[in-house]
Amino acid sequence: MSSISRRLFVKSTMTAALAAPFLARSAAAKTTTITVASLLGEDKPETKIWRFIAQQVETKLPGRFRFNIVPNGALGGEKEVAEASRLGSVQASLSTVSALSGWVPELQILDLPFLFKDPAHLRRVVTGATGSELQAKLAKQNFIASAFIDYGARHLLTKEPITSPDALRGKRIRVIQSPLHTKLWSAYGASPIGIPITETYNALSTGVADAMDLTKSAYAGFKLYEVVPYLTETAHIRASGVVYFAASFWGGLSSEEQVVLTKAAQDGAEYFNRLIVEDEARSMEQAAAKGGKVIQPENLDAWRNGARSVWNEFSAIVGGMQKIEAIASA
Repeated sequence: MSSISRRLFVKSTMTAALAAPFLARSAAAKTTTITVASLLGEDKPETKIWRFIAQQVETKLPGRFRFNIVPNGALGGEKEVAEASRLGSVQASLSTVSALSGWVPELQILDLPFLFKDPAHLRRVVTGATGSELQAKLAKQNFIASAFIDYGARHLLTKEPITSPDALRGKRIRVIQSPLHTKLWSAYGASPIGIPITETYNALSTGVADAMDLTKSAYAGFKLYEVVPYLTETAHIRASGVVYFAASFWGGLSSEEQVVLTKAAQDGAEYFNRLIVEDEARSMEQAAAKGGKVIQPENLDAWRNGARSVWNEFSAIVGGMQKIEAIASA
């Protein structure tokens, strides 16, 4: 071999030797960022679930993903986040089914007032055929709903004590931007106003709205006891939701990654449901210490009668009255 050939051989060998480790390091170092939107702070289940999911995923797929969890509603309310996920700028979040019903109207079956008796009843429905049907419909709208969650029951929040639906007549009530919620409070003679959850405190404090409904956990999370100190335990809607990923992000994953993320989300949902129960107790202690008061509704039949009109109006949208009645007795 000539001296020139030897030099070329040595040079090419060294180049290959240097390049190979670099390529290996690059492949190993590739990490996909998952931007997650959370409405509440680090101390609330809405954010804790994502810390849990991130840990589960890291255990199974170390270094593969980095969860960029953005708390405190910094990326907007539920509908804004849902729109962002459809555009691909947010990869994952939680949402009430109410906020997603504009894309999947059939989700409103889970929002029907006074339909679910308790958390176990809701769980049976969302883990059965109804839940599977709704997940398929969500996927067609670019939401990969890996699991259902239970935010707890929604209760009426007011500036003054209200125990009967008649007392709501003429009141301006903040509602989720959903036809079903609008219809429910209209049935009691209230004037519904659609306002994003991140704007409710200001709306209530300035008089834009007089009342609203929400879960106990979020009641304390948004410090609403400062502006609507009375919580009437109507438990009119079991606030269900989903853990979802953006379809544009999901489609770029390997089957292995999808399996791991799905399992982590399902485990996370169970963790979330346990946290909510604990957080509700703490939340009401916090509210009571700040002047919040819990009162009981009167004449529950009157509340249920108003709700029944919602069942009738939305039966065709959610699959028929027979389906509603079957769920009610499940």
